[in-house]
Amino acid sequence: MPVLHGPNGEDGTIQGLFSLMQVPFVGSGVLGSAVGMDKQAMKAAFAAAGLPQVPYACVDAEELEHDREALLNRLEQQLGYPCFIKPANLGSSVGISKATNRAELLAGLREAAGHDPRLVVEQGVQARELECAVLGNRQMQASVLGEICFDADWYDYETKYSDGKSHTVIPAEVPSALAERAREMAIAACRAVGAAGLSRVDFFYEQASGQLWLNEINTLPGFTSQSMYPMLWEASGLPLEELVHQLVQLAQESGASAHRRAEAA
Repeated sequence: MPVLHGPNGEDGTIQGLFSLMQVPFVGSGVLGSAVGMDKQAMKAAFAAAGLPQVPYACVDAEELEHDREALLNRLEQQLGYPCFIKPANLGSSVGISKATNRAELLAGLREAAGHDPRLVVEQGVQARELECAVLGNRQMQASVLGEICFDADWYDYETKYSDGKSHTVIPAEVPSALAERAREMAIAACRAVGAAGLSRVDFFYEQASGQLWLNEINTLPGFTSQSMYPMLWEASGLPLEELVHQLVQLAQESGASAHRRAEAA
């Protein structure tokens, strides 16, 4: 059961090693892990599946060195302010910043480029942040929704990991039709990137318009006492012990299927 987050732990690297060793493991395989980790690839997969997302742009760090003014002009025209700048291959809000003007945009791009040469810039929206847990391989189930509530301007690293700066509401107080739509989108998001086993899918919900956007997928969500994934399943009637049992069973089933395919080849 991998508990390694970030590069090498949830990007398909350790999953590839397990696959070569023919050792069953919990969670997504190489493809789902890699696509789910890289925000550029993830967003491309969501777009190909027709899933709604906030407007975004992909950036290569080389553009900062060779076509800086053209890059800034493109992002301002395409997305405007505020916008969020993110490294493509990090989690936990590391390297992410919000820009409300050109100077902050440039600083944010440089900050993100210090973590990863592949960047994503997203248009800022005033929206609630909802999350849904997904469990299963081919037959997937989605949990009730949860909401992250916080007093800060946005859900940055400090807000996420400091006591008392954020709290969760489970189940989220949203219309039942919207909750069902989000659960369907969560499963569609998992299928789009090839995820399996367990995933947490995050959304932006604009209450005034009823618009629901897919934000991102985490193919190896945390399992701490404050982590949304086990709390969402607890609220859905699946206690932690049974959840872990099912995840191990899914890993064994997936490993057996991979072994049969290898023998057939």
